[in-house]
Amino acid sequence: MSETQRIDQWLWHARFFKTRGLATKLVSGGKMRVDGAHVAKPAFALRPGMTLTFPQARRIRVVRVEKLATRRGPAPEAQTLYTDLSPEPETDVPANPRYEGKGRPTKKDRRSLGLSDPHRLE
Repeated sequence: MSETQRIDQWLWHARFFKTRGLATKLVSGGKMRVDGAHVAKPAFALRPGMTLTFPQARRIRVVRVEKLATRRGPAPEAQTLYTDLSPEPETDVPANPRYEGKGRPTKKDRRSLGLSDPHRLE
């Protein structure tokens, strides 16, 4: 095994993306940062100790590369390739209003909850 590995290949081996093509697309789109600098080439040579920052689903992932991969193994093996430094996701999103009673809320209940009439345009 060499001392470097393609960044798209490592992301796929570490199971951040389902296919290598998705990892390549993310890097080519300019959405990857390595040690704070933008990287736009999927063939970027990745080494252990580098810090990667990239979007995954609806959150930003920050990971430090611990070692390079030789194969795409099972998830426990893939988790040994990196240390997750991602910030905890924010949980300040208010929950949807819920009716606390039984059955369907009455018109009076909907008014008290502040729910508008679904047929009325505002």
